[in-house]
Amino acid sequence: MSQLNLETCQIIANAALASATEMGLKPICVVVLDDRASLRLCVNQDGTSIDRHRIAHGKAKAAMSLGMGSRALGDRAEVQAYFIDAVGRMLDGDFIPVPGGVLVKNTAGEILGAVGISGDLSDNDEKAAVAGIKAAGLSADTGA
Repeated sequence: MSQLNLETCQIIANAALASATEMGLKPICVVVLDDRASLRLCVNQDGTSIDRHRIAHGKAKAAMSLGMGSRALGDRAEVQAYFIDAVGRMLDGDFIPVPGGVLVKNTAGEILGAVGISGDLSDNDEKAAVAGIKAAGLSADTGA
C-alpha cells in the first residue's frame, strides 16, 4: 500500500473510536492526513469541544512536518524549545508537539500519513491512534 485510501482511513478512525470507548476516554476527534499532510478524514464523537478537530489536526501535522511522532517532538521541545517554537510559528500554529500525533507507515517503513487524536489526556489519545492504525494492518510510529 502506498496511499491511505478512504476505506483504510475509515478503518483507522472506527478502530480508534472503538478503542477510546473501550478505554472509557472523554469524547475524541480523529484526524487522518495523507502523505502530503492533506486531510483525508475527520471524525468527532458526540460531545467533543468545538476546537478538538484543530488540535487533532495540529498533532498529526506536527508529526508529518518533521517526520516523527508528536511524542518525540514534545521530548525535543524540552531540549530545543526555540526550534520547536519556530516551527510552530512557521506553520501558523498548526503544530502541536504533544502525544497524540502518530505516523502511519507501511511494512516497508514508508510514511503513508499521520493520525492525530485529541479529547482526552494526550497519552490516551496516542493509545487510541495506535490502536486504529494497527487495526488497519499498518505500523504506528509514535516517536517513542
